[in-house]
Amino acid sequence: MAQLYYQKLGQGHPLIILHGLYGSGDNWLSIARNLAGICEVYLPDQRNHGRSPHLATHDYPSLAYDLKEFVDRMELRNAILLGHSMGGKTAMWFATEYPGIVSKLIVVDVSPASYSFNSSAPAHYSVHQEIISALQSVDLLQIKNMGEADRLLQPLLPEKRLRQFLLKNLVKNEYGVYHWRLNLKVLKQYIPQLAEGLPPETLAHGSFRQFPLLLIRGSNSDYVGKKDLQVFHSLFPLSQIVTIKNGSHWLHAEFPDRFTRIVRKFILG
Repeated sequence: MAQLYYQKLGQGHPLIILHGLYGSGDNWLSIARNLAGICEVYLPDQRNHGRSPHLATHDYPSLAYDLKEFVDRMELRNAILLGHSMGGKTAMWFATEYPGIVSKLIVVDVSPASYSFNSSAPAHYSVHQEIISALQSVDLLQIKNMGEADRLLQPLLPEKRLRQFLLKNLVKNEYGVYHWRLNLKVLKQYIPQLAEGLPPETLAHGSFRQFPLLLIRGSNSDYVGKKDLQVFHSLFPLSQIVTIKNGSHWLHAEFPDRFTRIVRKFILG
């Protein structure tokens, strides 16, 4: 169990936003500010990310247990959970494990099922292995600024937007030496576990009618397919599905205003 670092904005009904893999609460600050007028928004960093502890495990039972400790520490009840990718699966796992705490779920472009269920699984696994290996290849003792780190990563990760996102995790310590806030060794080890879904018995028998659920997906993303939509409706019969046209897996960053309007409408509805 990790005592998670967090930021808090606004007042009102509690909303907890859970970032995805390689992210942190900082990535959601602009959206949190736009929701702070209607909610008390909490932005925790999940374990092995941001300013939260680095620990030796990184699977969904551990992430959900961290969230339970956070909810208890903050004395939150009937919270709304919003999670993107890894954070979305953590939110679903938590809601099915601790059903008395959650009032609404907002899941952003991730399935409750295992990605072995999805033909894109090998490609996703390979991409994440390549990303982490690229970050590990940077000689942190030799670089003097972010520009140097970016140039070293460019041949391995040609997409500029991806590099800019990942480099938000590169910071200087008190001695002026760069280090990754990501626990790269452990994350690389647990990539297969992060592709897993909710427990098979939950997927087979669970039906959580008390949770209104909003799934927001990108039309250009392959993280949620037709079979995954069937799983959503089976598990969460009150689920609503919104697809953002031309959105990728990072649809909240591509279309922040549209994304925030959709979330606000669901929260207030």
